[in-house]
This record gives sequence, C-alpha cells and structure tokens, in this order.
Amino acid sequence: MGSVSRLNASVPRLCVAVVLLLLSSCGGGGSGGGSSTNPTSAAPAPPPITKADAYRFLNQASFGATEAEASRLIALGDSSNGYARWIDAQFTRETSLLLPAVESAYPDPVPQGFNVGSLNAVRLERWFANVLRGDDQLRQRVAFALSEIFVVSQVGALLNLPNATADFHDMLARNAFGNYRTLLEEVTLHPAMGVYLSMLGNQKAVAGTNLRPDENYAREMMQLFSIGLVQLNLDGTVRTDATGQPLPTYNQDVIEGFAKVFTGWKWECPSTLPACTFANTRPQLAPVIGYNQVRPMRLYPEQHETGSKLVLSYPGMALANATIPSSQTGAQDLKDALDNVFNHPNVGPFISKQLIQRLVTSNPSPAYVQRVAERFNNDGNGRRGNLEAVVRAILLDSEARAAPSGNAASAAGKLKEPLLRLTQFWRAYEATSRSGKLGVAANFTGGVSAVFGQAQGSAPSVFNFFSPFYAPPGEIADARRVAPEMQLATEYLNTQIANFFWVQAQSRTHTATNLAVDTMYINTADELLVAADSEALINRVADRLLGGSTQISNSLKTQAKAQIERTSVPATNPNTALATRTADAIFFVVTSPEYTLQR
Repeated sequence: MGSVSRLNASVPRLCVAVVLLLLSSCGGGGSGGGSSTNPTSAAPAPPPITKADAYRFLNQASFGATEAEASRLIALGDSSNGYARWIDAQFTRETSLLLPAVESAYPDPVPQGFNVGSLNAVRLERWFANVLRGDDQLRQRVAFALSEIFVVSQVGALLNLPNATADFHDMLARNAFGNYRTLLEEVTLHPAMGVYLSMLGNQKAVAGTNLRPDENYAREMMQLFSIGLVQLNLDGTVRTDATGQPLPTYNQDVIEGFAKVFTGWKWECPSTLPACTFANTRPQLAPVIGYNQVRPMRLYPEQHETGSKLVLSYPGMALANATIPSSQTGAQDLKDALDNVFNHPNVGPFISKQLIQRLVTSNPSPAYVQRVAERFNNDGNGRRGNLEAVVRAILLDSEARAAPSGNAASAAGKLKEPLLRLTQFWRAYEATSRSGKLGVAANFTGGVSAVFGQAQGSAPSVFNFFSPFYAPPGEIADARRVAPEMQLATEYLNTQIANFFWVQAQSRTHTATNLAVDTMYINTADELLVAADSEALINRVADRLLGGSTQISNSLKTQAKAQIERTSVPATNPNTALATRTADAIFFVVTSPEYTLQR
C-alpha cells in the first residue's frame, strides 16, 4: 500500500478529530462541591497517576510526553502531589538558550558580504535541540506560548539580525516564570521588538510637518500583548453596554498617547563608536558580533515627546485623569505607561485565557479562566502578575487535570499545533541523526514552515500563525466557540504533514543505512520485536505515542490491524515485512484523532 493510499485513509480520521473538537459544547470545570461524607470515615486515598494521566499532563506541560518522563512523573507521587512536585522541579531548571549557538556560528573573522541571515537556521536547530533534549521542558513550553503572544519574526526586517531574534526568545524563556510587568518592559525595550513593530527610531512630532510618532507598537502592545480590544470580566467574558455592544478598551486618543510615550528609543551605542546620536546609532555586526542587538534600546532624550500623554482609564488607576504629565523624562513616561497597562483589569483574564489556550484547551470554561485570572491578580502573597503562579494554576486546575468523560470528553482539549505534533513524535521515538544535529532544515522539503506551517520565530505577522479568536465559519462560529489551530489545518498542510510522517516511519528509522548525516531517524527497535503480532504492535505504538493501549479507539485499532495484516511475515528474511508492518502501525496512530487532539 503506497503513501497516497495511506494518506487517503488518514484524512477522514483527521476530519473526525476536527469535528469532535470543534462541534462539541464547552464543558465546565472547577472544584465543584459534592454530597457530604460521613465525618467518621477516613478520606479515600488520592488516586495514583496512571500512564495515561502522565501523558495528558506532559503533553500540556512539555514538548511531548515520553515513556521515560511519564515514569519519572509517576514516581514523584500520586495525583494530589505528583504533578505539583514535577512543576516545582521544573521551576528550578537552568534555562536552555538560543543565543550562544548563534554567536558561536559566526566565522572568525567575519568575511565581507557574509550572509548573516543564514544564521537563522542555526537558531532553529538549537531550538529543536532544546525542546527535544532540554531538561527545562516546562520553561520552554511556556516560552513557546509567550512567543505566540509577544510575536517577533525573522520574516521581514529581522532577517539579518539573528542575534536579536535569538535573544528575544531567550528573554521570553528567562521571564517565563517571572513577573508579567517585568516581561512587558523587557519586550518593549528589546531591539527585536523595536525593529519588528517600528518603535526603534520612533521620533517626536515636528511642528509644521507631517512627522508624528509611529503608532504601531502602541496599538499592538494594547491589542495583542496586554488588554485586547474590548473590556473583559474576570472570567474572560466580554463586558457590554446597555445595548449589548462590547465596551472598547481604548480609542485613537489613547493610541496617540502611548505612541508619544514610545518616542526617542533606538539602538544602544555600538562599541565601535566613541559617541552616539539618534541619527548615527545602528545595529553592530563587528568586531563584537551583535553587541547592541541583545541590549535594551537606549533613550535619546532629544527625540522624546515631552508633552502630556493620555493613557488607559479604568477604576483605581494611579494617574490623575488617565494622563501622564508633561516634562517628565522618557524613562519616567515609560514606567508610568507600562504601570498603567499592567494594572488594567483586562490583563489578568486576557493573558490567562491565552496561556490556557496554548497549554491546555481552546475553549476553557469562564470559571477556569476566572480561577487563573484571580491567581494573576494575586498569587496568594499579594503579588500581581506572577507567571509562576499562573502556570501552576493553569496546569493544576481541575479542568486541566480531570480526565474528560461523557459529554465533557468531546469538549476538552484542542487540536495540537503542527510543531507540537512533530516534537512529541520525535521525543517519543528518541529521534536523532548521525551527526547529532537535531531538526536541520534538510529534514524538511522547503524548510520546516513549508511542511508544518510553523517554525520558531518565523510567524508571517505579529498576529502569529493563527489567531486565538479564530473560529471556522459555520457551526463552530455559530456556537461562539474558537479553534485557533484550525487556521493552519488546510488540506495542503494536512497532506504535507501526513506524507512527512509516512516517510519518517517508512524509511527514516534506526535500521536505515543510506541516510544523510543530518537526517533525523527514529528508533523503532521495540516495535520491530513485536511486529509479527498485529495486536501487540499496535498496542506498542499506542503505548509510546498515546500513553497506553486503552487510549486507542476500537475503530482505529481495527483499521490499523487490517492494514498491518495485509503484509504477511515470511519464515525466512522477515525484516522487510516487519519494517512495513511497523511503519503502517506508526503512521495509523500518528495521523489519528487520538494523537492529533490534545485532550
């Protein structure tokens, strides 16, 4: 049976996955009450963490569950403490970085005309190495989620600034468990963001001319990075006026006020210049590679707008009349403006819901959003914006931890992002290459984005690869639900992804002898040992990819076994037949709804 036939068999199953996810109603959650118990009876012992439970948690909190990591999690304790202990351990792990790999990849000396943009491939390879092998899985997963909120991209003006793009991701990783206020300021002053959304070089207005402050960063900082377009209740639902219309969070005057705040910032002075002006500062490439690509932007006061600035108005705001007074320094203006944003009541539900969507489920219940937003507003110690507390609340919430059943089963979870499908698969099968390099571009025809529709730091715009508000037209939109990842689930990409997995399962395994040194191969030794038995084979693949044979539906198992058994195993020279059976089993599971959906 060829790859096209296998693909045709998989496409209906993918459609079923989409329907199951998108047509279901949104389930509730929380720590709901129950009937009273006999006060004299002993409380039942907390249930253990099963392998399926461990896989579910690790697929939310890492770049893909593995049997080894599931065993480590199970050994930490039961369902009342094991997850929390795993999270606590992750909070202490050293941050895996991208920038050192980029810096070390420059030739010494850098030749005239060197293609600096080629080093973006080094950044992508290091990212794959970190997410496939790094010990700081939770930090990397949260950083990935943040990178889809605070978006910069090598596509466009950052193409030849690989140090800046790599360091921006490292900055997100370092702040993944820090405070949102600190994160917002570091995002604002990072030269990668400055270039991407044109705050870098933003100048004050010049009387008698059309020159006025650039509004790009001001607009996107509010719309995408902090509060959104409409006012929210604490549970993430939209606040409306008496006519039922959503209440806006800001208007054009506020955009103009923030645009004035963000004037006068440009590159830190290159070490090659004895002194800097707003006009002559520039990105440095040599002799210290990328020196000011990774340092916060510098304020040049002569280009900062010194007049008053209108900012956000809301109950309890610190600034009189929602206005930053005139004649302050640019640094004070920035502090006041970011404090004004940080304390807006929208930030908690807006950021919390997006992080829930990226880690756990596309359509969290309002109660789930509220529980996490409350933790954003107060971590229990009076601190606002503590992302460590937010991440803990997201992953330990009952809506995240309770295995869905009944009607809730069809409502839970989300369609996995294509990159997460890939990283989980490679992690589960211990993928590597003969060179030891991971995720080299040569593994993908046209690059990883061409096959999977995504690559780290390569979004097509500031709106990411998909919108958190995306709902396919029809029943999904009519039900007022969203399916963000469905924006990538085109027929073309589904075909590309399925074909990639078939080639990987069929010819890029540890038994292949003719692979290029950088080609990733998977270890299928365990599957080959049981491949003569179709039941044992499909169960083994389900164990590795799904967390147990109980996680595979009877219909999928029946289809997979029928396909496997079309290849008979001869008594002599059985290796080719066993490899074909193994490839069929892997392909059926990795393209199935059971794998494609994160429940």
